[in-house]
Amino acid sequence: METRITRLLNIEHPIIQGGMHYVGFAEMAAAVSNAGGLGIITALTQGTPEKLGNEIDRCKKLTNKPFGVNLTFLPSLTPPDYPGLVDVIISKGITVVETAGNNPKEWLPILKEHNIKVIHKCTSVRHALKAQDIGCDAVSVDGFECGGHPGEDDIPNFILLPRAADELDIPFVSSGGMADGRSLVASLAMGADGMNMGTRFIATKEAPVHENVKQALLAASELDTRLVMRPLRNTE
Repeated sequence: METRITRLLNIEHPIIQGGMHYVGFAEMAAAVSNAGGLGIITALTQGTPEKLGNEIDRCKKLTNKPFGVNLTFLPSLTPPDYPGLVDVIISKGITVVETAGNNPKEWLPILKEHNIKVIHKCTSVRHALKAQDIGCDAVSVDGFECGGHPGEDDIPNFILLPRAADELDIPFVSSGGMADGRSLVASLAMGADGMNMGTRFIATKEAPVHENVKQALLAASELDTRLVMRPLRNTE
């Protein structure tokens, strides 16, 4: 299947495995890429530039297909070594970076200079438009169904994706509650160029997660979602 996102990322299927803390290692990223999607290693999970470089090398041994790196920019009194992580991403020849958290504007010039495609994760159309304006190549539009940080607007994908399709010029993928072929067809019907899945990949054999957690995911119903940290406006 060919869409704007498959052409942009040089992948076979319009499916991205989103970056997940403590889950985004080489085995899973390589498995997704080998299957024709875009696997992603999570930079902050590795901790240091050296460890990120080692994980990228491991992934290259497991696949000869494109894969990316997630780089989440978080406010912190002792921030990660972002310059070092970016240097490793560049030196290792990574061609796609998924950014999340704070505005990635500071890092776009050097990433663009090295022909790295940047996909920014956004939980609203206004943020997606900002990402487009600063030069991101694509965005992941994350509805309120998503795991991780769904934002504070509480807008589900059935509303958010058509709005994004009306407003954006750059390619975008859906994210949040995506799990199978029906999710992909629905995403394409609402104007997206593909889909980004995170939680769904936790249930795979390649995910470094305890089997009990995987079984709990498989057994969960639509009534089992829980939101935490709402009073802090840092909903997960």
